[in-house]
Amino acid sequence: MGSSYFYMEFLFAWVSLLKDAGYSNPALFALEYTLVPEATYPTQVQQTLAGYKYVLSVIEDSSRICVSGDSAGATLILSLLLCLSNYSSLKNQMPGVAVPISPWTVIISPKNQDTPSDYLNAESLHLYGSQYMGTKVSVDDSLVSPGRCKDLGWWRRASPTLGWLFVWGAGEVFAPETRELIGTLREAGVRVDEREEKGWIHAWPVVKLFLCNGQEERQSGLRSMVSFMRERMPDVKRM
Repeated sequence: MGSSYFYMEFLFAWVSLLKDAGYSNPALFALEYTLVPEATYPTQVQQTLAGYKYVLSVIEDSSRICVSGDSAGATLILSLLLCLSNYSSLKNQMPGVAVPISPWTVIISPKNQDTPSDYLNAESLHLYGSQYMGTKVSVDDSLVSPGRCKDLGWWRRASPTLGWLFVWGAGEVFAPETRELIGTLREAGVRVDEREEKGWIHAWPVVKLFLCNGQEERQSGLRSMVSFMRERMPDVKRM
C-alpha cells in the first residue's frame, strides 16, 4: 500500500486513456516518497519539489504539466503548489492543471470523523498525521495542512494556470474539509471544477479499479480526469 507499484494499473490506464483522448506522447512521472515513520515533514514536501524540478527539466513548458495525487499524495500536491508560489525561481513555472483526489487537506482536524461507509478512520488518521508532522511544526502550518491556509492571495499565486479539478467521495472522511478548501479557492477567484461521487468513498477513482466489474465504471474517475485535462490542455500536438 502506498507505493507506486500499488498504483500501476491506475497509472497505465491513465496513460492509455490520454492516448485515446488524442495526446500523441503522454508521459507519467510517479514519485516514490518516504513514508512515515521513516521520515517526517518536510522530507516528503522536499522530495515532491525535487520531483517537480525533474519534470520541469524534461518538459520545460510547465503549462503542459498536470500534477495529481490521492489522499496524502494530494496533500503533497497542495503543499507543493503553495511552496512553488514562494520560490523566486519557480513561481512563474506553475503547472497547467492540478487534480487532487480525496485530499487530506487538514492533517489533524475535528472534522475528520468516521463515516458509515468509508474505510478510513479518525483514530488511524490522527496517528499517521501526528507521525507526519513530527515535533517541530504546528498543526496549523499551511505547508503541513494546506487546508489551514486562508490567505486568498497566496492561493491565487499557488493555483495552476489552467485550473483545478477536485475529485472525492461524498461518503468519505475528508469530504467536509475538501468542500471547505474548494470554497476558499473559489473565494480567491480561481478556476475550480469538482466531482463529488455520490455514494462513494475515499479515493474512489482508484478503488473502483478493484471493486467494479464493467470497464466503463472501473475507469469512470480516470475518464473524468482525462476529460478535464483535454478541455483545459487542448494543444495535443505539443504533448
